[in-house]
Amino acid sequence: MATEIPPDLSEVVTPGSSGQISSFCPQSWRSLHQNVVERRKLITMLASRVPGSFQFRTQTTPNDTKTRLYFLGVTCKGRENTLLYVDLPSVVPDMPSVLSQRSMLESFPASIPTSQLSREEQLMRERKRMGTYGITSYELTEWDGRFVFPASNSLFSCVDVDLTSTEPVYPVNIGTSVEGARLDPKVCPTNSKILAFINKGDIWVSNQDNGEEVRLTFTKKGSGNLEEEPLSAGVPSFVVQEEFDRYTGYWWSPAPLPNKDDDVTDHAPFYCMLYEEVDEGEVEILNIFSPSVEGKNVDQYRYPRAGTPNARSFLKLVKFSLDNHGKFDQVQHYHLYEPLLTFFPDLEYIVRAGWTPDAKHVYAELLDRQQKHLSLVLIPVDFFVPVRSFADEEMNVDLVRGSVPSLSVIYEERSDIWVNTHDILHILPHSEPSEIKFLWASEKSGFRHLYCVTSKLESCDKAICAMDLLQETQDGQFKANVIKEEMLTSGDWEVNGKQLWVDEERGVVYFMGLKDSVLETHLYAVSYVKPSEPVRLTTLGYSHTVSFSSDYLSFVSVYSSVSETMSCYVYRILHEDGTIRTKTWGIIMLPIVCPDYSAPELFQYESQSGFIHHGLFFHPHGEQAGQKYPTVLMVYGGPQVQQVTNSFKGIRFLRHHALASNGYAVVVIDGRGSCGRGLKFESHIKDRLGTVEIEDQVEGLQFLSSMGFCVDMDRVGIHGWSYGGYLSLLGIAQRPDVFKVGIAGAPVVNWLLYDTGYTERYLNVPSQNQTGYRNGSVLSHVEKFPDE
Repeated sequence: MATEIPPDLSEVVTPGSSGQISSFCPQSWRSLHQNVVERRKLITMLASRVPGSFQFRTQTTPNDTKTRLYFLGVTCKGRENTLLYVDLPSVVPDMPSVLSQRSMLESFPASIPTSQLSREEQLMRERKRMGTYGITSYELTEWDGRFVFPASNSLFSCVDVDLTSTEPVYPVNIGTSVEGARLDPKVCPTNSKILAFINKGDIWVSNQDNGEEVRLTFTKKGSGNLEEEPLSAGVPSFVVQEEFDRYTGYWWSPAPLPNKDDDVTDHAPFYCMLYEEVDEGEVEILNIFSPSVEGKNVDQYRYPRAGTPNARSFLKLVKFSLDNHGKFDQVQHYHLYEPLLTFFPDLEYIVRAGWTPDAKHVYAELLDRQQKHLSLVLIPVDFFVPVRSFADEEMNVDLVRGSVPSLSVIYEERSDIWVNTHDILHILPHSEPSEIKFLWASEKSGFRHLYCVTSKLESCDKAICAMDLLQETQDGQFKANVIKEEMLTSGDWEVNGKQLWVDEERGVVYFMGLKDSVLETHLYAVSYVKPSEPVRLTTLGYSHTVSFSSDYLSFVSVYSSVSETMSCYVYRILHEDGTIRTKTWGIIMLPIVCPDYSAPELFQYESQSGFIHHGLFFHPHGEQAGQKYPTVLMVYGGPQVQQVTNSFKGIRFLRHHALASNGYAVVVIDGRGSCGRGLKFESHIKDRLGTVEIEDQVEGLQFLSSMGFCVDMDRVGIHGWSYGGYLSLLGIAQRPDVFKVGIAGAPVVNWLLYDTGYTERYLNVPSQNQTGYRNGSVLSHVEKFPDE
């Protein structure tokens, strides 16, 4: 669609000129490249040293109380993430100062190149959208200061014993006998010496005291053949990771379980974990050819295209104990007395799972294929039975009849649009054993808000068998029995669905939300005992990302705006006379002032659709009054993403800054279908992807032109990745009168070839929406593409 210009041509099409080739501010390919390199250096410098993954640890002595704040960051001389910390003042000062950052580690090997990581690690980095290197995550056990973290294709451990010492500690490589990567490492919450990890699709545990390793699950046989080995343990399916943001498939019990085996004299408590076993036997295998030095290799992947079978998931338990010598002992496996599908015939995805705080139940969030019905299910631990009970295939059902506690559905979500999954669930203390009380988030009002819910538990003292349970399900017993539901927040704004923090001692829940501005994420507090208007605890004019201490009396905020780079402050929460306020405890990072940085301009307009639309405008560098400039619309335009916020986006918007620095006007618009604005705004694309989004983008360009912005409507290009790449192709097909060139990165050209979890949420299954799939396919519009 464009004529290639020889690289030795000294002059190219010049932004700001009225003709194709101009002597006005001529640029060679070399100067263009140098400009991009310099812009990359600038943006990287402004964004590369932002700390993250904060954790507080407090140590009390007879004379003092020390609080240390750990985080991942880059040292002044480093290029990769490492473990850093600051020591907070014993008393919150009236005039806070910048705290001294120290490296916690004595020495550490440089991380290996991404190309040398295992395929599992590379795929996980892609699904998590990870762009950092070095130490990318860590676990800290607060009571003993033990750290475990993956790096350089291995696992490391260290202990920060004394908070009065500033001497760095030396990380120890946790040895192993397994081959390949140890993924998703997790420290046992009740014994920091026990570590679990995933290796080649199975769960292992190791004891750091004696170096012993034990394989707990045996789904893989070692052939490496996808067709022969469809099972895995502790690893979610591709769709659950990619489309439901769950990257783990096993969960430690928060408390040891009692040992009820009368044959055991020691009665050592059981350590236990819930895990997901995934069967991908019916999922299609794709053969992907990839070039190599030797020729062509074939990579195989399980990929469920829209309308094809998904992986099947099963919840199981594995228990073990430690003998007197610290060796793993009494490994026992358990599965559900009856499969969940028996009681929930429309079950397609287990989107969330975990334990209640007392370790007496596990919970699971079950979603149907159309993603319109979600059940929050509570499963008693005793509903899991030893695998050996089912060794005899001809066993009569009467032999397993007995006192089996019942499942309970404690909440249900139903929607005519779709149910957006979230991470908001907190089980609260409750004195009535036949009930459960919890915090939950729902979009039933049209916007995601917090609720305090009390539900009735099913009776656990009756003898039942599989057929009894099935009959009771058909009779409607397995429906949510909600006793009380109290709305804690309300209004035409959204609560963030990623995290909340609950101070049970004071009856306060802290959450992130968009109450004050759809462009700014702030921290709020509200009582769930006596609900009232939420209190904002962060500063207006910025977007904030927050991390809390375990006592909920301190938090860290990393915040920025479009015109100001990241700051990082530590705050103390003060409760006085029934009010909540904050006081600055210390400063970790101040914004970088850079005269070479040109911030974009936020704009908004009332759309013909009746909504207020928001956008970003990057002025071309060197802009002259009254002159029009070639314009690039940088588009995403799809669900689950909000591009326009009052925050510094750094490397993510590098292309935008590079184009503007070369004399182009750059525009970003969040149209209908993007997130953060409630279900009505988001669901405008339901059943019709690709048919309405471009009109919102064009309307935004026309608004800017009418308001005197330097947009040249005769020279507009469209560029995007993923959904933005898809819309870039549709843009030049649907509106060639507006878009003269399109650059599509990783576009979806046919929704029949995209995965089930995403596509069916917005388009339904292909058999029930053939028109939507046909109209939304780029292949249906190829005849409209320009031929020059």
